[in-house]
Amino acid sequence: MSTLVSILVPAYNASSSISAALSSAFAQTWPNVEVIVVDDNSSDDTLSRAQTFAAQHSGRELRIISQPKAGAASARNHALRFARGDFIQFLDADDLLAPDKIALQLDALRSAQPLALASGTWGRFQSQPDETRWSNEAVAKARSGVEFLQLHYETGSMMQTSAWLAPRALLDLSGPWDESLSLNDDGEYFARVMLRSSAIVPVPTARCHYRTGIGPSLSRRRDPCALVSLHRSIALTTAHLIAADSSVRSCAAAGRAWRTLAFELYPDAPSLACSARAAAVGLGEPSTPLGGPAWVGHLARFIGWSLARRLHVLRDRLL
Repeated sequence: MSTLVSILVPAYNASSSISAALSSAFAQTWPNVEVIVVDDNSSDDTLSRAQTFAAQHSGRELRIISQPKAGAASARNHALRFARGDFIQFLDADDLLAPDKIALQLDALRSAQPLALASGTWGRFQSQPDETRWSNEAVAKARSGVEFLQLHYETGSMMQTSAWLAPRALLDLSGPWDESLSLNDDGEYFARVMLRSSAIVPVPTARCHYRTGIGPSLSRRRDPCALVSLHRSIALTTAHLIAADSSVRSCAAAGRAWRTLAFELYPDAPSLACSARAAAVGLGEPSTPLGGPAWVGHLARFIGWSLARRLHVLRDRLL
């Protein structure tokens, strides 16, 4: 029997996309996969659609679990408890995997060190996957967790959750998803995974499709709970980086992360923004926040960054 891969699907109010996500999981050219769906107490018919899909594909390894609403991190942890695979593929319920995604990554990992982590390529789409705009992320070339986090903070580039393929043993060493985080929980989790890995193996031909434009974006939440979570996730992730590598480059990258966060938090959470600026200074970086389009920086030279940022937020909300 070939290596078993567990595809874990946290689902909340994903009735319009859950069937397509599951179809992409079972369309994998790698033959030995199991799929575990954890419905996070959806208020729509996500659960019934998943159950209908299971009934129509009764010959496939598909397990559907329902839990009281506790968030995506909790749903992923719950799915991990039931996963039997030697490798883990996370797949959000509105995203898609290219058919050869897992096979390509497993092939690349075959010649890699134990506990190596495979990355891939991801792109955004709204309705049809053949319209995906593929990203060209600087972090896609990273060969270690330290290098990835340095590039992540220096360039603002990222790796989407579904782009990874991880050995189960590596995830067990890295610890569970932090269920206290509601925003950037994936960034904090994979920072730990990357830093515990023996290497990151880039597989640019292994692709996943990241759906955008369905309902409100979790990543753009501005409520107080989300902003506290964002602040805490950056505190944890920069601490993980510096604990692994306290070089000048890593400290500067962490300081830049705090400066970027200060911009993101203002003006909705001014005290958290002030804390972020102080953290940047503590790492030897300027306190001036970073972010926004070029016109914001130009305007800040005349009216100050805080007022320029307020005008930026006002403009975005009016548009």
